[in-house]
Amino acid sequence: MKNVLIIEDDRDIVDLLQIHLKDLDCSVDEAYDGIEGENKALKGNYNLIILDVMLPGKDGNAIAQKLRALDVYTPILMLTARTEEIDKVLGLESGADDYLTKPFGVREFIARVKAIFRREEQSGKKAESGLKGKMDLGELQIDLDKRKVMLKGIRLELTPKEFDLLVLLASNPGRSYSRDQLLNDVWGYEFSGYEHTVNSHINRLRSKIEKDLSNPEFILTTWGIGYRFNDEI
Repeated sequence: MKNVLIIEDDRDIVDLLQIHLKDLDCSVDEAYDGIEGENKALKGNYNLIILDVMLPGKDGNAIAQKLRALDVYTPILMLTARTEEIDKVLGLESGADDYLTKPFGVREFIARVKAIFRREEQSGKKAESGLKGKMDLGELQIDLDKRKVMLKGIRLELTPKEFDLLVLLASNPGRSYSRDQLLNDVWGYEFSGYEHTVNSHINRLRSKIEKDLSNPEFILTTWGIGYRFNDEI
């Protein structure tokens, strides 16, 4: 059984989501304001957090940022009545894994939830059979188990997506990834039209690991395609 937390101030929406989540064999907890929701998210053991953006007490983007800053990697499905592109970008960059705009259909909601659960199961299988331990990349070290990155012995503060981007690129040195591929592999689903989200994450990641942004050592640009990790390190 999956444990799901709904943080949403509209009780009708909460009731509707509860019905369909229970049909998916989910145990559901709920919170009706941002402060209560954040506390439950930090203390509970959930497989999914459904998070409204506009909440009393504390807004959803701030909650997502706080959770990710405290290394809470529970998948987040954001809900919002806002339709502007910048709002979707902010949600993704705050750490959300997926995004639904109100009003949404029940079938779409169920499909998104199932997709998140499926990605988490696949990710777990990859973790069991895939890379473990540490990666030594010259002055840069990546601890995969602890999700920790060190540069010249100093720990870097990376967001979850920055870390995931770095690990993906560093695990495949020399391989060039398009922005669409990085969106799909790191965010876990196609998000066509939001390539600038990848660009902004790459730029922030470079600002943390590169000595000279005009001449990067680790993350290189493959002109006309996207990005690659230096295979000469």
